[in-house]
Amino acid sequence: MFDEDAPLKKRSNVIVPGEDLSEFSIADLQERRAAIEGEIIRIDEMIASKQSGRAAAESIFRQG
Repeated sequence: MFDEDAPLKKRSNVIVPGEDLSEFSIADLQERRAAIEGEIIRIDEMIASKQSGRAAAESIFRQG
């Protein structure tokens, strides 16, 4: 039996890989996708930054 006065379950903002997505609305899925894409961009930027720093350090040690 459904209790109409019961508070709705609040979804967690934590994204769990492999989680069942069938209960999510289209809007929820679009929001999750945007969050994941934003995180991928952030990760790519950090990788590029670390690679740049590493390349600079390696060039200093090669000269010496």
